Order: sequence, then structure tokens, then C-alpha cells
Amino acid sequence: MPLRIAKASVAAAVLAVALAGCTSSTSLVSKRTQGYDIPDSALQQIRPGQSQQLVTLVLGSPQSTNTFGDRTAWYYVETKVNQTSFGLTMVEERTVLAIYFDRNKKVIERAVYALQDGKAINIETRRTPSFGEDATFIDTILSSF
Repeated sequence: MPLRIAKASVAAAVLAVALAGCTSSTSLVSKRTQGYDIPDSALQQIRPGQSQQLVTLVLGSPQSTNTFGDRTAWYYVETKVNQTSFGLTMVEERTVLAIYFDRNKKVIERAVYALQDGKAINIETRRTPSFGEDATFIDTILSSF
């Protein structure tokens, strides 16, 4: 009889461990925002004719800027990602807010771009050959003696 109770308790423990593995997999995934958090209320406050100072007060300083002649563009990038506990990061949503200014530092227009508006580009992986040979760190040290 004690052997049956021991076997039953071991079986129950194995079953409990197996069922614990069947819990929701969302507990292994965390959702977070990289870059700026661009609320809708802030988007509604940015209108043509407003100054760069007001934009800075509402959104903060831009992540990136660009100049086109006498015009300037500020970019705010918000990326929502799902990250697993194993370090795998998957982009769920990306929003780029572009604000264009004239030479008087007043807003001309604003544009909101989403992930589907982007285009994938191929990065060139070829190396440009150089004269001579590539020396490792050890080769450089040994050649100095």
C-alpha cells in the first residue's frame, strides 16, 4: 500500500510539472516601446505655423534632424516590439513622425509614416580590396620587434 501511494504522488508531481509547461506563452513575451512614445494628444497639438520651441515643449528634442536647403525636418521614431525572455526581438509596429519647418522655424506640415510605408534595401556586403595584406593584432605586435 505505501508503494502505491508513493507511485501516485510521483505521478501527480510529474503531471503537475507537465501541466505547468502548458501555461500561456505570453508570460515569456514582454511588450515595450523603443524610442519615443508619441501620444495622439501630442500629434493633435502640432499644426502648421507653430514654432520649433512649441514642438520641443510638446514632443521633446527630435531623435534625428535633416536639412534640405532652407528647410529642416525633425523625426520622432516610435517602435513597439515584442521581446521574448530568450532575447528574440520582433517589431510589431513602427511609427515615424516627421515635422517639416521653413526657414523661419515654423511648422510647414507633419507626416506620420508607418511600418508598411518603409522599403527594404539590400546592404552591400562586398569588401573593397586594399593594397598590402590584412594583419591581425598579433601580427602587428610581432612585426614591431
